[in-house]
Amino acid sequence: MHWARASGRIALFFKIPALIRDINQNIRNIAIIAHVDHGKTTLVDKLLKEGGVYRANQQVEERAMDSMDLEKEKGITIKAKNTSVHWHDKTINIVDTPGHADFGGEVERALRMVDGVLLLVDAYDGPQAQTRFVLRKALAHGLKVVIVINKIDRENAEPKQMYDKVQELLLELNATEEQFDAPVVFGSGRDGYMMYKLEDERKDMGPLFQTILDHVPPPFAKPNEPFHMLVSNIDWSDYVGRIAVGKILGGEARLGDQVFVIRNSDGKKVRAKITKVSEFTGLGTVETEVGTAGNIVGLSGFEDIDIGDTIAASEDQHALPFTQIDPPTLEMQFCVNDGPLVGREGKLVTSRQLRDRLFRELKTNVSIKVEDTNAAGVFNVKARGAMQIAVLVETMRREGFELLVSRPTVIEKIDNGTRLEPYETVWIEIPDECVGSIVQNLANRKGIMTNMQKLSHSTMIEATITTRGLIGFEIDVVNATSGRGVMSHLFKEYGPYAGEVLTRLTGTIIATEAGTTTGYALEMVQERGKLFVGPGEDVYEGMIVGENPRNEDISCNAVRAKALTNFRSQGSGVATGLTPPTKLSLERAIEYIAADEFVEVTPKSLRLRKRILRATERRKVERKG
Repeated sequence: MHWARASGRIALFFKIPALIRDINQNIRNIAIIAHVDHGKTTLVDKLLKEGGVYRANQQVEERAMDSMDLEKEKGITIKAKNTSVHWHDKTINIVDTPGHADFGGEVERALRMVDGVLLLVDAYDGPQAQTRFVLRKALAHGLKVVIVINKIDRENAEPKQMYDKVQELLLELNATEEQFDAPVVFGSGRDGYMMYKLEDERKDMGPLFQTILDHVPPPFAKPNEPFHMLVSNIDWSDYVGRIAVGKILGGEARLGDQVFVIRNSDGKKVRAKITKVSEFTGLGTVETEVGTAGNIVGLSGFEDIDIGDTIAASEDQHALPFTQIDPPTLEMQFCVNDGPLVGREGKLVTSRQLRDRLFRELKTNVSIKVEDTNAAGVFNVKARGAMQIAVLVETMRREGFELLVSRPTVIEKIDNGTRLEPYETVWIEIPDECVGSIVQNLANRKGIMTNMQKLSHSTMIEATITTRGLIGFEIDVVNATSGRGVMSHLFKEYGPYAGEVLTRLTGTIIATEAGTTTGYALEMVQERGKLFVGPGEDVYEGMIVGENPRNEDISCNAVRAKALTNFRSQGSGVATGLTPPTKLSLERAIEYIAADEFVEVTPKSLRLRKRILRATERRKVERKG
């Protein structure tokens, strides 16, 4: 060591290994947080391109980080993912997080691995519900914030006003003075440029890279202490099995090291050996001999490891604290398919297969809970929202599962004898001419409007509503606004039970006979309501084939064939005047069904049906009350 005098003060410097000094200074760990469709994944694409991930002549895939088929189809991010880019000899680890509140568990875990966040805000929409949700979590973790005002090239964009709104939000969420003074860059992720000021030259992503290096601190880690890491995510490889992903908080992880896994569930300590160390680079991973303090790595060699577990060098080390995930607010039943068409399209149909798949989901998805029930082949699944469950069901059907899914119900609480249920804040942006119908719908669902703001081309309504009243509301918004309405919501609190809420004002049309639908029969059915099936589809007794405008169920024969005679009738052979059937998406179907109905999900079909298929048995149950 040596002494040095600077500005009248005496300073003591220790000569530390250059490797350790470089590790602390050359790594930045950041997460990107934003509302749905504010350009988060597109921005990551540009950072990857400018960070040298792609060759000069390589075909660049748009939204490369959204690797799941469902993510590409829905245009949203579902799973948090890791990547890294290199800029000016610095490594920037980036965690691309979901923007939808239903996948908040992914966000909360990702924040444990990073030291700063890019707060991405659309220059037209401004901060939205999920912006508020994730930002509150980031501020509570004490993370540094870099504000990115994106899409400044969008028509009617107001970047300066949106920056002011972000600062108002920071004040509202009790940001510290340092967090409030966050630096800001303006630009367009799609067109690949960022600027310190709006009048600067529109050149490249350099200003954003430099702002990250200047403002986000190097990772807090203790390289001279024993190895210590919290498992924040779980990956899977067909070759090595489960891969524990997290930020190394102390020491280093070497290939072949003996370590201990401290389980989050019961505190039990299990000996293990590291068989592979991976670092994230670009769109993939590379094997390395050693994972260093402060870096985000993947470790293999564990037969059974879960999110929230701690990996330590010795048995006497303590478990690291794990972020508590916000509890689920909805629950649904997943049941074995007992319909007449079971097994025609899927190969995984048994109770054991369904149970194994649901409990396997718990290994990588910490924000859902699965419980056995007293009924055979019926499982309770608790989650944050209908979209989260719809994504799980859609994933399962693509794997070959057939199952029945019930309507979501809210998870209530009893506090000092008072019945409580979850409430949410909802924001709805709609055309001006649709305000009356939406406000009336909110009132029917016992929602209370708290604010209404006139925007340049639309109206923003803010309201408080029960989670129960919110189920199916998005369908009504889409229908009332002809698809022009945008809705987002955020859990607020548990409050007093609001009483009965009527969320569906229509009844259903139920098939009385099994067989294949005919145009002749459906033409008569559509006179009574809206069709859910077309000609040539297999139906069975108790299956829902349409919607009755009145709030009551009616029965019909959808497979009746036209009687044949020896005479050719006038108009014979002319195509029937059938309206194309309404086909609900999985998420819409789950929200549409009533408490006495199921969605039957198979790899190729979605069918709506009654829980009790036979009409005589349904009447017996109704008589019993």
